[in-house]
Amino acid sequence: MDQITQVFERMSQYFSLLSEPMRIRILHAICHQERSVGEIVADTGATQTNVSRHLNAMYRAGALSRRRRGSFVYYSVADRSLTDLCRNVCVHITNGLGESQDRVAAPQRLSAGFMDAAESSPTRSSKRLGSPKQEDRSRACPAAACPYASQESD
Repeated sequence: MDQITQVFERMSQYFSLLSEPMRIRILHAICHQERSVGEIVADTGATQTNVSRHLNAMYRAGALSRRRRGSFVYYSVADRSLTDLCRNVCVHITNGLGESQDRVAAPQRLSAGFMDAAESSPTRSSKRLGSPKQEDRSRACPAAACPYASQESD
Protein backbone atom coordinates (compact mmCIF):
# COMPACT_ATOMS: atom_id res chain seq x y z
CA MET A 1 0.00 0.00 0.00
CA ASP A 2 1.47 3.35 -1.01
CA GLN A 3 1.69 6.30 1.36
CA ILE A 4 -1.27 8.27 0.00
CA THR A 5 -3.49 5.18 0.25
CA GLN A 6 -2.43 4.77 3.88
CA VAL A 7 -3.23 8.42 4.58
CA PHE A 8 -6.67 8.05 2.97
CA GLU A 9 -7.34 4.90 5.00
CA ARG A 10 -6.47 6.69 8.23
CA MET A 11 -8.58 9.68 7.24
CA SER A 12 -11.50 7.36 6.63
CA GLN A 13 -11.05 5.81 10.07
CA TYR A 14 -10.84 9.27 11.61
CA PHE A 15 -14.01 10.50 9.91
CA SER A 16 -15.83 7.29 10.82
CA LEU A 17 -15.67 8.39 14.46
CA LEU A 18 -18.17 11.10 13.53
CA SER A 19 -20.39 8.88 11.39
CA GLU A 20 -22.82 8.31 14.26
CA PRO A 21 -24.97 11.29 15.29
CA MET A 22 -24.79 10.13 18.93
CA ARG A 23 -21.02 10.53 18.90
CA ILE A 24 -21.39 14.12 17.73
CA ARG A 25 -23.94 14.71 20.48
CA ILE A 26 -21.47 13.28 23.00
CA LEU A 27 -18.68 15.56 21.73
CA HIS A 28 -21.08 18.48 21.98
CA ALA A 29 -21.90 17.50 25.58
CA ILE A 30 -18.26 17.31 26.70
CA CYS A 31 -16.68 19.99 24.53
CA HIS A 32 -16.57 22.51 27.38
CA GLN A 33 -15.58 20.30 30.26
CA GLU A 34 -15.08 16.84 31.58
CA ARG A 35 -18.40 15.19 32.45
CA SER A 36 -19.55 11.99 34.10
CA VAL A 37 -21.33 9.28 32.15
CA GLY A 38 -24.56 10.15 33.99
CA GLU A 39 -24.28 13.80 32.96
CA ILE A 40 -23.62 12.81 29.35
CA VAL A 41 -26.63 10.47 29.40
CA ALA A 42 -28.83 13.27 30.76
CA ASP A 43 -27.54 15.77 28.21
CA THR A 44 -27.93 13.49 25.18
CA GLY A 45 -31.22 11.90 26.22
CA ALA A 46 -29.93 8.47 25.22
CA THR A 47 -29.76 5.32 27.30
CA GLN A 48 -26.72 4.66 29.44
CA THR A 49 -26.01 1.50 27.44
CA ASN A 50 -25.98 3.40 24.15
CA VAL A 51 -23.87 6.28 25.50
CA SER A 52 -21.41 3.89 27.16
CA ARG A 53 -20.98 1.96 23.91
CA HIS A 54 -20.11 5.13 22.00
CA LEU A 55 -17.89 6.50 24.77
CA ASN A 56 -15.92 3.27 24.84
CA ALA A 57 -15.46 3.25 21.04
CA MET A 58 -14.32 6.87 21.04
CA TYR A 59 -11.99 6.26 23.99
CA ARG A 60 -10.43 3.22 22.28
CA ALA A 61 -9.85 5.33 19.16
CA GLY A 62 -8.05 7.97 21.23
CA ALA A 63 -10.67 10.71 20.74
CA LEU A 64 -11.63 10.84 24.42
CA SER A 65 -9.82 10.51 27.71
CA ARG A 66 -11.35 9.18 30.88
CA ARG A 67 -10.67 8.97 34.56
CA ARG A 68 -12.30 7.26 37.48
CA ARG A 69 -13.19 8.98 40.71
CA GLY A 70 -14.83 6.65 43.16
CA SER A 71 -17.69 4.94 41.37
CA PHE A 72 -17.92 7.62 38.65
CA VAL A 73 -16.20 7.70 35.28
CA TYR A 74 -15.50 11.09 33.72
CA TYR A 75 -14.83 11.72 30.03
CA SER A 76 -13.23 14.65 28.26
CA VAL A 77 -12.13 15.42 24.72
CA ALA A 78 -8.61 14.15 24.10
CA ASP A 79 -8.42 15.09 20.43
CA ARG A 80 -9.49 18.72 20.01
CA SER A 81 -9.23 18.45 16.24
CA LEU A 82 -12.51 16.52 16.35
CA THR A 83 -14.33 19.41 18.02
CA ASP A 84 -12.68 21.82 15.59
CA LEU A 85 -13.92 19.68 12.72
CA CYS A 86 -17.44 19.50 14.18
CA ARG A 87 -17.50 23.25 14.66
CA ASN A 88 -16.32 23.92 11.11
CA VAL A 89 -18.85 21.55 9.56
CA CYS A 90 -21.64 22.95 11.73
CA VAL A 91 -20.77 26.49 10.64
CA HIS A 92 -20.59 25.35 7.01
CA ILE A 93 -24.03 23.76 7.24
CA THR A 94 -25.39 26.82 9.00
CA ASN A 95 -24.05 29.06 6.23
CA GLY A 96 -25.67 26.84 3.63
CA LEU A 97 -29.10 27.22 5.20
CA GLY A 98 -29.39 30.86 4.18
CA GLU A 99 -29.60 34.08 6.10
CA SER A 100 -33.11 33.65 7.51
CA GLN A 101 -32.89 33.95 11.32
CA ASP A 102 -35.39 31.11 11.74
CA ARG A 103 -33.29 28.77 9.66
CA VAL A 104 -29.96 29.83 11.18
CA ALA A 105 -30.90 29.98 14.87
CA ALA A 106 -30.92 26.24 15.68
CA PRO A 107 -27.67 25.31 13.87
CA GLN A 108 -26.02 28.45 15.25
CA ARG A 109 -26.87 27.31 18.79
CA LEU A 110 -25.42 23.88 17.98
CA SER A 111 -22.18 25.26 16.56
CA ALA A 112 -21.85 27.50 19.61
CA GLY A 113 -21.78 24.36 21.75
CA PHE A 114 -18.47 23.45 20.14
CA MET A 115 -17.02 26.90 20.73
CA ASP A 116 -17.59 28.83 23.93
CA ALA A 117 -15.68 26.75 26.45
CA ALA A 118 -14.91 28.80 29.52
CA GLU A 119 -12.25 26.37 30.66
CA SER A 120 -10.60 23.46 28.99
CA SER A 121 -8.91 20.40 30.35
CA PRO A 122 -5.55 19.11 29.14
CA THR A 123 -5.87 16.87 26.13
CA ARG A 124 -3.76 14.30 24.44
CA SER A 125 -3.39 13.86 20.71
CA SER A 126 -4.73 10.69 19.15
CA LYS A 127 -1.74 8.75 17.96
CA ARG A 128 -3.81 5.74 16.92
CA LEU A 129 -5.60 7.73 14.24
CA GLY A 130 -2.62 9.82 13.24
CA SER A 131 -4.00 13.21 14.19
CA PRO A 132 -1.49 16.04 14.19
CA LYS A 133 0.13 16.94 17.47
CA GLN A 134 -1.13 20.32 18.61
CA GLU A 135 1.18 22.77 20.31
CA ASP A 136 -1.56 24.24 22.49
CA ARG A 137 -2.98 21.04 23.89
CA SER A 138 -5.21 22.73 26.48
CA ARG A 139 -7.08 25.14 24.22
CA ALA A 140 -10.84 25.47 24.40
CA CYS A 141 -13.20 25.22 21.45
CA PRO A 142 -12.22 28.50 19.77
CA ALA A 143 -15.08 30.89 19.07
CA ALA A 144 -12.90 33.24 17.03
CA ALA A 145 -12.89 30.87 14.06
CA CYS A 146 -16.68 30.96 13.79
CA PRO A 147 -18.17 33.65 11.54
CA TYR A 148 -21.21 33.78 13.84
CA ALA A 149 -19.15 34.64 16.89
CA SER A 150 -18.96 38.30 15.86
CA GLN A 151 -21.78 38.46 13.31
CA GLU A 152 -24.38 41.17 13.82
CA SER A 153 -28.00 40.92 12.73
CA ASP A 154 -28.77 42.63 9.44
